[in-house]
Amino acid sequence: MFANRNRAAEEAWEQLSHAWATAGDSAGKAAGKAGRTSRKLAGTAGDRVTSVTHEARSRANAAADALAGRRPRRPWGLILVVGLAGVAAGWAAASSARAALERQAENEEIELAETAVVVTPTYDGH
Repeated sequence: MFANRNRAAEEAWEQLSHAWATAGDSAGKAAGKAGRTSRKLAGTAGDRVTSVTHEARSRANAAADALAGRRPRRPWGLILVVGLAGVAAGWAAASSARAALERQAENEEIELAETAVVVTPTYDGH
């Protein structure tokens, strides 16, 4: 049991170390490229460094949380967006179904009116 925990901890530590090393290497490469290029490319490289650094930090924090035994947070923003999309799709489906039922009822009324037979009683005078 402890062997599995130690192995998991070692793997998590390796991932954490790798994430920090990757962030440093990527930041160094991107900064070197920015130094050799024009001002416009420097801005692009700076954006890349920022995104790579952010990704590396996120992974490192996730690895550190895993080592500490903390579970990852739920993506509430994504859950909310998917829920709202589901509500919108359901509303659209219900509206179109209601409109189709109304059209069907109108067509049935028109058909009944066109094929209606009027029966009048005969009067024999009594």
